[in-house]
Amino acid sequence: MTRPISRRHCLATGLAASLAFAAPGLALAQAYPARPIRLTVGFPPGTGPDVLTRLLGQKLSELLNQPVVIDNRAGAGGQIAAQFVAKSAPDGYNLLIADVSAIAIAPAAFTKLSYDPVRELTPVSEVVRTDFVLVVPATSPAKTYAEFVKLAVANPNRVNFGTFGAGTPGHFGAEMLAEQGKFKIEPVHFRATGDAITALAAGDVQAGLMSVALASAQLKGTKMRALATTAPARLSMLPEVPTFKESGFPNADFSAWFCLMAPAGTPEAVIATLNTQVLAALQDADLRRRLEEAGFSLIGNSPEAAKRMISAETVKWKKVVTATGFKGD
Repeated sequence: MTRPISRRHCLATGLAASLAFAAPGLALAQAYPARPIRLTVGFPPGTGPDVLTRLLGQKLSELLNQPVVIDNRAGAGGQIAAQFVAKSAPDGYNLLIADVSAIAIAPAAFTKLSYDPVRELTPVSEVVRTDFVLVVPATSPAKTYAEFVKLAVANPNRVNFGTFGAGTPGHFGAEMLAEQGKFKIEPVHFRATGDAITALAAGDVQAGLMSVALASAQLKGTKMRALATTAPARLSMLPEVPTFKESGFPNADFSAWFCLMAPAGTPEAVIATLNTQVLAALQDADLRRRLEEAGFSLIGNSPEAAKRMISAETVKWKKVVTATGFKGD
C-alpha cells in the first residue's frame, strides 16, 4: 500500500533542492578549498614581488590547509601573469599577486591590452606597498635632489633615466618627477633588473627609481647614491635618505602596491574566505617581520576598499600617462 506523502516531507525535499540548485556558490564556499591553489606572480624568482608571493603563499597554505603553488609568469611588467589569471576559471583556485603596473597603469599606457583589469579581475585585498628611492651614480655631481633638479633644468639635453621597463611605476614616476621639476627626461628601458643596475652603477644613465628593498641592497656598495624617497616619512631601512617632501617636492607621492586578485565571477563567499585569511596572515608576527625586512609596508583591507584604491590609482596614473603622450602596443 502506497503511503501518502506528508506536507513536511514535501517542504524538506523542496528546501534541499533549492539549496542544491539555487546556491552553487554557497556549496563551493563550504567546500573551499578542496585542492591546491595556484598563486601567479608576474615577476621572476628572487625579485621583491616573488619574495612577497612566496611568503604570503606559504602562510595562506597553512591557514587554508591546502598547498599554494607559486607560478612565476614574468614579462611585460606583470601583464602576462594578469592576462593568464584574468582568463582562468573563476573558482578560487587561480589567484594573482597583481601590481600597480599591470592593473592601474597598463590600461592607459597600452592600446592593445589583452585583458581588462576592471571587468576580468576582482580584488581580494591590497596586501603591501613599497616606496621608491631616486638613485644616481656615485660619480654624479648631485648630492641632493634639489641639486639634481638644478642640474637637470640646466641640461640642454634630456636626462637619461634608467627604468625597469616601459609602463612601470619607475618609468612614469620619473615622468612625474620631470613634470614637477620642470626638466626633461629620456627614459631608457631595461628588460632585466641586473642590466638597469649595471647601467646605473657604471654611469651609463644619470638616474633611476628603485624600490626600497632593491635600493637598500645596492646602496651598501659605493657605486650609487640615494637622493630622496617617495615615502611619507624617513624609512628605517634608509634613515639617512630624506623624503621628496623634505627636499621641497611634496607631490612625489607614488608607490608600488600589490593586491591579491581573482578572476571576475569568483563566488563572493570564496572572496570573503580568502580576504579573511589574508588579513589573518598579515597579523602573523614572523610574516610581518620578513615582509618589512624586504622593504614592504603591510596594508590588508576589504575587497571594497581595495577596489576603491585601484579606481583612484587608475585615474591618477592615467593623467600621468596622458601627459607624457606614451602609447605602447
